[in-house]
Amino acid sequence: MASRKHLAAVMGAKVLMVGAGGIGCELLKTLALSGFQDIHIIDMDTIEVSNLNRQFLFRQSHVGQSKAKVAREAVLKFRPEISITSYHANVKDSDFNVDFFKQFNVVLNGLDNLDARRHVNRLCLGADVPLIESGTTGFLGQVTVHVKGRTECYECQPKPAPKTYPVCTITSTPSKFVHCIVWAKELLFAKLFGDKNQTNDLNVRSSDGASSSEQAEDVFEHSNDEDIEQYGRRIYDHVFGYNIEQALSNEETWKNRNRPKPMYIRDVMLNELGQQNGSVEKNGAANDVYSVSAMASLGMKNPQDIWSLMENSRVFLEALKLFFMKRQKEIGNLTFDKDDQLAVEFVTAAANIRAASFGIPLHSLFEAKGIAGNIVHAVATTNAIIAGLIVIEAIKVLQNDTKNYRMTYCLEHPARKMLLMPVDPFEPNKSCYVCSETPLSLEINTHRTKLRDVVEKIVRAKLGMGLPLIMHGSALLYEVGDDLDEDMVANYAANLDKVLSEFPTPVTSGTMLTIEDFQQELSCKINIKHREEFDEEKEPDGMVLSGWTQAPAVAQDDKKSTANAGSSSNASSSMEPEKTDDIETTPEKKRKLSDVSESANPDLSSVAGSSTRNPEKLELDDDDDELVIFDKWDSVTDKKIKLQ
Repeated sequence: MASRKHLAAVMGAKVLMVGAGGIGCELLKTLALSGFQDIHIIDMDTIEVSNLNRQFLFRQSHVGQSKAKVAREAVLKFRPEISITSYHANVKDSDFNVDFFKQFNVVLNGLDNLDARRHVNRLCLGADVPLIESGTTGFLGQVTVHVKGRTECYECQPKPAPKTYPVCTITSTPSKFVHCIVWAKELLFAKLFGDKNQTNDLNVRSSDGASSSEQAEDVFEHSNDEDIEQYGRRIYDHVFGYNIEQALSNEETWKNRNRPKPMYIRDVMLNELGQQNGSVEKNGAANDVYSVSAMASLGMKNPQDIWSLMENSRVFLEALKLFFMKRQKEIGNLTFDKDDQLAVEFVTAAANIRAASFGIPLHSLFEAKGIAGNIVHAVATTNAIIAGLIVIEAIKVLQNDTKNYRMTYCLEHPARKMLLMPVDPFEPNKSCYVCSETPLSLEINTHRTKLRDVVEKIVRAKLGMGLPLIMHGSALLYEVGDDLDEDMVANYAANLDKVLSEFPTPVTSGTMLTIEDFQQELSCKINIKHREEFDEEKEPDGMVLSGWTQAPAVAQDDKKSTANAGSSSNASSSMEPEKTDDIETTPEKKRKLSDVSESANPDLSSVAGSSTRNPEKLELDDDDDELVIFDKWDSVTDKKIKLQ
C-alpha cells in the first residue's frame, strides 16, 4: 500500500505533459490511475488514422481533432474527479515561457523531435523544474531523469545527428537503395511538385553547346496545352535517360564503378510487353482517373510486392498523371509526406527505376515507405512500459528521493537476463554550454562570412535558439522580438547581410560573441577563430562549431541515411541510417554520477539499435516519440559511488 508521503506527493503535484501521442496517451492514463490530480497537456498535433493502432485514447471519430483535447476528454470519462488542462499548441509558443513552467512540480516529455526536446530542456533549467525524458522505437525504449544541478541536462551529451550524403553521391553515383530514395524524395518529387523556384541538380545542362535548348532549359515545365501523358514520358526520359547519358559522358567517374544503364520509356515498355503479354493493354483499361492511388488505378493491391521495372514505370507515369489531374491546385506547394499514398507511390516507383538503372536491388512499396518516412513501426506495449517507468521516476522526483533516481532502458533482447536495464544518472557535464555556460568555439572566415550565415547555420540550426540576441561586447548586432520598432527591425535586417569583419566593431579572430534567447532564458558565449579555407565536402557550411553537444553526422558511402534534406546546394541529404559508431552506452550495471568521466554516456534519445550487443540499425520512429541507441554493452565500469 502506498505510504502517506507517497500519496501526498502524488495528489499535491502539478504535472506538465508535453506530447499526447504514443507515449503520451499511455502516460496520461497511467498518471490518472496513479492518483495524480492536476495534469496539464501540450500537443500541437491532430489525430490521424495511422495513430489509432497504438494511441488507444483515440477513435475513428476523433480523426482530425486535437490530440491533447481528445486525450483529456477520454481520461475524464473514467476519472471525472481530477483536473486535466489541455493546450492544442506548440510548446515553443511564447505563452509557454519560463514563468509558465515554474508553476509545475515536474515536466514529463513525450516528444518526437530534437528541437522541441532541447527547447523544453532549457525551459526546465530556467524554471528549475525537474524533467523526465522518454522515448520508444519498436521494442526499445528509455526513461531519463534530469534535475538541475544534480544530474546532466538533456543536452549534456551528444545527440546523434541525421547521417547525410554528399549531393554528388545522390545525383551521380548512388550505390544503395537509400540513395535512390533520397534522390526521388528530395530532388525529383520536390522539383515536380514542390517550390518551382527551388533549384537542384536535376536540370542537367549538356556540355555540348549545340544541344537542344528545350532539353537544357525548361524540361520540367508543363504547359497547359501539353498532354499530361506525353509530359510524363518526357520527364521519364529526361531523368532516367538523358541525365544518366550525361553522367556517363564523364569517363573518369566510372573507371572503378559499374556503369549505369540509361532508361527510356519506349525501351522499358517494349521489353516488358514482350514478357507480360497484354499487361499494358489491361492497365490502360483499368485506369481510374478519379482514384488518388496509382496502385488502385492500375489494379495493384499488395504493397509488399516488389514491382518489375515496367510496373514501376507504369506507377511512375500514373502517379504523375494523377497529381496533375486530381491535385493540380497543390502542385508548387507539396512536400513529401509518408502518409500521402500517392506521394509514396511516386517516390517508390522513381527510386526503383533509378535503382534498376544503377544495378541496385529493387524494393517493395512497404520497404520504400519505411525508408522514405524514417519509420520504425511502433509497439504499443513498449509505450505502455515506458509510461509506467515515467510515472515511477516522477514519484521519486516528487518525493526528492535522489538516491533512487534511475535512467531505465527497455531492451528488445535480454541482457544479463534483464529486459529493463536501470542505470544511475550522470552528473552535469562541466563542458555543457547549456547548463554549465562553457564557451563554444567557432572557426569561420570572418572576411567572407555574413552575420546571416551565423544566425541561420549556427544560432538557429545548431544551438536551437528561436528568438536570439547577439552581442559583441556592448554592441548589439542582432535581435528578434515583437517589441522592436520598425527602425530597429530594419537595422538588424541590414546587419544580417554584413560581413563579420566589416561591422563598426569588427568580428575577427579572438572576438567573443554573446548569444542569448530570452524565451529560453539561455545565454552562451562563442569564441570566434578566423580560418581561411574549408573543405567543401566535409565542411559544407564553411564554419565549424566546437563545444556543442550534437554528435557529428556520418556521411560515409557505406552507411545508410535520416530526416529532411533540402536542395542540392546543401550538398547532402539524409534518410534512414543503418549503423552507428558514434555513441557508446553501457547500462549493464548501475552507473553512478562520478563515473561519467571514465566512460561514455548513453544518449538514448534519438536513435535505435537492432540489438543490445550487436546493433545493426539506426532508424527513426514513425510515432510521436523519440528513439534509443544501445551499443557496446560489455564495456562496463564497476565503480559505484553514491550521489552526493
